[in-house]
Amino acid sequence: MKNKIFLIIIASVVFVGHAQEVAVIKYKGGGDWYSNPTALPNLVKYCNDNIDTNISEQIATVEPGSTDIFQYPLLHMTGHGNVFFSEEEAENLRLYLLSGGFIHVDDNYGMKPYITSEIKKVFPNKELVTIPKDHPIFSMAYNFPNGLPKIHEHDGKAPEAQGIFDEERLLVLFTFESDLGDGWEDQEVHNDPEEVRQKALRMGANIVKYAFEN
Repeated sequence: MKNKIFLIIIASVVFVGHAQEVAVIKYKGGGDWYSNPTALPNLVKYCNDNIDTNISEQIATVEPGSTDIFQYPLLHMTGHGNVFFSEEEAENLRLYLLSGGFIHVDDNYGMKPYITSEIKKVFPNKELVTIPKDHPIFSMAYNFPNGLPKIHEHDGKAPEAQGIFDEERLLVLFTFESDLGDGWEDQEVHNDPEEVRQKALRMGANIVKYAFEN
C-alpha cells in the first residue's frame, strides 16, 4: 500500500523539470535492450535541428519498475528477443502511461510475441490494435500518407504500427517489420541510403512530437 501511495504522488508531478527528455527501457528477459546505441542520440539531434525541440542528447537508461520513468515523457524500447515484465513492473508502467507517459517499442526483429504477451500484463483489458494511416502520428511534423515507412527488410512483409489507446490518446506505439532504429543509427552501421534514413528520422520526429504534445 505504501508503494502505491508513493507512486500516486510521483504521478501527480510527472515530468516536472524533464519536459523534453527521453530514456531507454532496460527490460528483463534476456533480450538485447541496448541495441542500436547511436539511434536515439541521432534522432534527438535531428529533432533539435528540425522540429524545434530542446532534448538532452544524453540518453538515460531506466528500469520499468523504477519511479525514475516518471521523469521522462517518452520511453523507448528495442531489441531482437525476449521481454519480461514482473507484476510490479507492469503496474508501474500502467500508472506511468495513464499519467501521461508514452512508450515506443521498435522491434529490431523477433520481439512481437513477447511484447504482445507483456503488454497484456500492463493492460489486461486492452488489445494492441492497428493504427490507421490517418492518425495524427503520421503527420505531426512530416506527412506519411501511407503510414509507417519500411526501413529494413527481414521477411518482406509490410511495416505495421500497432498501439494501445486510452480513449483517443495513444499510450503505446509498437512498430514492427519497419526497424526505424536501423535508420536512425550512424550511416556506416547499416549503409542505408540517405533517402531511407531521412524517412526513418522524419517518422521518428513525428513520434517524438506526438509524445511531447499529447
